[in-house]
Amino acid sequence: MTRIQANLILLLTAAIWGAAFVSQNLAMKSMGPLWFVGIRFMIGFLVVLPFALREDRRSAKPLSLKTGLTFGLCGIALLAGAVTQQIGMLTTTVTNASFLTGLYVIIVPVLSVLILRKLPHWVIWPAAALALTGIFYLSGGELSRLVVGDFWIILCAFCFGMQVLLVGIFVSGSDRPLGLSAIQFLVTGAGALVVAAFVEPITWEGLKEAAPHILYSGVVSSGVAYTLQVVGQRWTTAPQAAIFLASESLFGAFFGTLFLHERIPPLGYFGCALIFIAMLLVEFVPEFTKKRSVVR
Repeated sequence: MTRIQANLILLLTAAIWGAAFVSQNLAMKSMGPLWFVGIRFMIGFLVVLPFALREDRRSAKPLSLKTGLTFGLCGIALLAGAVTQQIGMLTTTVTNASFLTGLYVIIVPVLSVLILRKLPHWVIWPAAALALTGIFYLSGGELSRLVVGDFWIILCAFCFGMQVLLVGIFVSGSDRPLGLSAIQFLVTGAGALVVAAFVEPITWEGLKEAAPHILYSGVVSSGVAYTLQVVGQRWTTAPQAAIFLASESLFGAFFGTLFLHERIPPLGYFGCALIFIAMLLVEFVPEFTKKRSVVR
């Protein structure tokens, strides 16, 4: 797979996640965040499991304990990000949540420097700043007074940034992208359900009301989209992946307008343009500079 194809897969992932904001918002009206996250990712695990088992049978050697544990680390980061995001959405505004979640665009390259001691391509920094500014304008160009939920979303952005970085590290040297997806879904789903059983009530009526949103989030947003993320990140860098995945805010605004009858403010269209420019910079500048260096 070429890097361009991988980034297009990540763009599709972002589109699916953007649509999931609608389901996440509506599901919270009838059930708690931990139950939603747990059921959603257990469904995602069941969706991916047959393909992961088929992948395992075709692999040259069995899955080692060390590799399984590294995949589990991705699941822990995903669990932390998914739960903190759902908790934050209970009390913060959509404007604040969409902007603050997008902080992982900056967090991923920073973590890459701190943990991997590896500097990303120079274009990542201006592109990340452009994407973050675009998300801010897409959200309306202002933040209301910070509440407790905002701090949960900031923590969520850090956790998602760590998940993107860990997936980039562990999938690149592995021939088991589906196995990684299955294990991280199992860790996330089981972890959330165990905690939910002790701290959150749930009713059969609420579960039935949220069922369509759970199914979309579990089958499509979790089972399909997170697997696409893992596959795409095999062929691109974590900082580049973060830029493309950040376009979920753009798609979230589109689907919010389409299904929830929300309106994008005029400034939001300028934000969309900035996000698009950021993706173009990340896609074409490395290729252009590489070709120039080869010619020289």
